Amino acid sequence: MSARIHPVIGGLLALLLALTGLVALPTPSRAATSVCALACDTLDPSKARQDTFPVPSKNINGRTLRLHVSDPDSMAWASIDGGVSGDSVWLDRSWDRGAGWEPLLGKASIPSTWTGTRTLMYNITDPVGHRRGWMRACGDAAGVSCTDWVYPKVCDGTSCDGADPATAAGDATPVPSTTLYGRTISLHVDQQGGMAWGVIANGGAGDEIWLDRSWDGGASWPEGSSLGRTSVPSGAASTRTAMFATRDPRGLLYGGAVRACGRESSHQEGSCTAWVRPAPTRARAAADALMASYQTNEGWWQSSWWNSAASLTALIDFAKRSGRHDYDWAIDRTFEQNRGVFPAGGRSSDPIEGHFISRAIDDAAWWAVAWVAAYDYTGERRYLDEAVTITDYVRQYWDTGTCGGGVWWNRERTYKNAVTNGLYLWLATALHQRIAGDTQWGARATTAADWYLGSGLINSSGLVNDGLTSGCANNGQTVWSYNQGLAIGAFTQLWRSTGTARYLDTAKRLADAALSSTALTRDGVLTESCDVGSGSCDDNQKQFKGIFIRHLADLAGATGSATYQAYISRQADSIWSTDRDSLDRLGERWSGTSPNVSDWRTQASALEALTAAERP
Repeated sequence: MSARIHPVIGGLLALLLALTGLVALPTPSRAATSVCALACDTLDPSKARQDTFPVPSKNINGRTLRLHVSDPDSMAWASIDGGVSGDSVWLDRSWDRGAGWEPLLGKASIPSTWTGTRTLMYNITDPVGHRRGWMRACGDAAGVSCTDWVYPKVCDGTSCDGADPATAAGDATPVPSTTLYGRTISLHVDQQGGMAWGVIANGGAGDEIWLDRSWDGGASWPEGSSLGRTSVPSGAASTRTAMFATRDPRGLLYGGAVRACGRESSHQEGSCTAWVRPAPTRARAAADALMASYQTNEGWWQSSWWNSAASLTALIDFAKRSGRHDYDWAIDRTFEQNRGVFPAGGRSSDPIEGHFISRAIDDAAWWAVAWVAAYDYTGERRYLDEAVTITDYVRQYWDTGTCGGGVWWNRERTYKNAVTNGLYLWLATALHQRIAGDTQWGARATTAADWYLGSGLINSSGLVNDGLTSGCANNGQTVWSYNQGLAIGAFTQLWRSTGTARYLDTAKRLADAALSSTALTRDGVLTESCDVGSGSCDDNQKQFKGIFIRHLADLAGATGSATYQAYISRQADSIWSTDRDSLDRLGERWSGTSPNVSDWRTQASALEALTAAERP
């Protein structure tokens, strides 16, 4: 049975126990490489959100040794009670299933006149370092003893390591088998359950089969080597391993990869298949792979500020469409870890001044979009309030003195462009729709829409160029998909708010132009200008196409257009069939042509297309 500890109550309880001479508050006795996930090693147990005892306590010469675990924190601590001065307690943490460990973590000794003590809290796993750990409590009371290791099995829902493949919901072989001395070694995957097992066939007695499991796409696998190692019995020609999981939600580890390996009995060398991540659905596979790059400790996708906002929005869209709550914690984590102040280089090349605001007006606006999505998904008012704060900041740069209106791109007021004004129009409309009784944001939205339509940003072909010249004319610069998409989404939403037909007509005109023009679509596939030939998109441009699809999907929903939905489905099909590897990594070029690259930005972009193509 678990008992939740309120932080204040826990702190008072700890203080009371210390004053009555029952428990000594510990201090770390030995330095270790600090692990940070939801919190950093050496957190005080009074701050634990839960206190459970998942392994039996240990009796050491009359003392009680316990391992305490808080699953919501993914942390553990140890205690010893009923002891005498000099008795000690500590944690061991292993990254290789108990073969070796970091010893004496948080070692604490019972001082004179006291009867017990405890360690500080340490992380059980290390999602930032892509490592899954084991933890145990150890004590020395005229003899050393330790509890069992906690969580030796990975469990994903009701499926745990060691399950019988006969219980699998499906049997797919997503990568080619490998052969060794006539033996066939194959990897089998229950895609729906995210479980995998290995099979060796055409062999003989003593041949072996096992799985390796990696949490960093096959770069390393110390915790997951030789899982389920099984030998072919006498008189048989084949055998298989048990099943093993590829997701560890308790340890905040997603997108785990597996491979099958085997060995012929008379030789030492082995052979392995390629690494694979299961794909329960196309969108869920993309989301798992995206979360494998999430920096749990800092609460973002490291090194790109606005891209992290767009990636969080993609993740929320996936959660809303799929009904899955795997990553709900990441919404809160991103919000709480990033709404403060950061120096230049901390999150962006610019200082972040609090509330996700910087000198780059469009960067701030992307975060407002994310918090509107978070509010819609969770219903938590703090997210809407944050979106209002950010959009108020953006509004300060609406300037009628140049070009008759429009929002400046940056604080230096050097450029009026499509992205900033598309964002502002969408946000003003979104706030009007969500704030009861609002008239102010609604009026601002219609003013922004009228300016946008008269600004010249939309060219004669119905495509949105990048921005305006200093003389307030269309500058003829690149047609980017995200500018086209933002305008489609903004005018679609404004039509929903006002019922004014010209707004919906504008959205459809922009969409039709995008689908028919080679500036954005080639052979039916959404294609950025930097996707063509030997070109390559920069880190910003990698994420543009997903934003377009998100807003086209909104228009498809508003109009019921089979044409728009078919286009969305075409993108998802092309991504899945030509732009994906065995680890479900999705690339920049949705047509799959070379040269192609993939990272978390391209992953988030493609996730939007796969999400939009899935029926609720």
